Amino acid sequence: MSDKSTALLRADTLVAGYLPGVNILNGCSIEVAKGELVGIIGPNGAGKSTLLKALFGLVPVRSGRVTLDGDDITGLRADKLVARGVGFVPQTANVFPSLSVEENMRMGVFLRPQLFAERWAFISDLFPTLYDRRTQRAGAMSGGERQMVAMARALMMNPSVLLLDEPSAGLSPVRQDETFLRTRMINRSGVSVIMVEQNARRCLQICDRAYVLDQGKDAYTGTGRQLQADPKVVSLYLGTLAQEPTPSS
Repeated sequence: MSDKSTALLRADTLVAGYLPGVNILNGCSIEVAKGELVGIIGPNGAGKSTLLKALFGLVPVRSGRVTLDGDDITGLRADKLVARGVGFVPQTANVFPSLSVEENMRMGVFLRPQLFAERWAFISDLFPTLYDRRTQRAGAMSGGERQMVAMARALMMNPSVLLLDEPSAGLSPVRQDETFLRTRMINRSGVSVIMVEQNARRCLQICDRAYVLDQGKDAYTGTGRQLQADPKVVSLYLGTLAQEPTPSS
């Protein structure tokens, strides 16, 4: 675990849920340091997506707290969090399908439209395909292309930390590879990333550290390499000791 003084975004013993009296998170604690890529893996129903939504103010936090650079941001509205440098890409409904790629990018800076030219230039360098297809309607794009639009739009406000919820879900193997590569590129551009992923092995291959969630708690944590080699984590969450080749990223 990173030193507390270096934590950029930190969740301490979060208890949260959607319905009164029903908790999905049961004392979950995680953190991401500046420049770090942190993966969140675990079985279905462990609370992974709920954790991201709680961090982003979309699920009521009943106890515990969330801090950003040491400031308490627990329960702040999503627009306030975006303005403070937190970006979020949900798993579904993450683009404006009737708008063009460029119009989606403009929506990404609706709080500070004066940033559009500078940030669009950055996005165009990072994702040249989006600039080439800037006039295309987002709803007419493939799932992988829409995921690219969603990630790029979240970067338009120049966030310090990006929350990604299942970025590879429903994509072909080739598109999954592209998504993981882009995630690493975003991280290497200076953005801290917390990524929830069902593809646990690939997540562990590219992340700096990871947490395994189970029953709403952080059950295990370590570097991606450590967790891939942990027999208990392998048997409970990865299913086999066979190691896949690590991609160059």
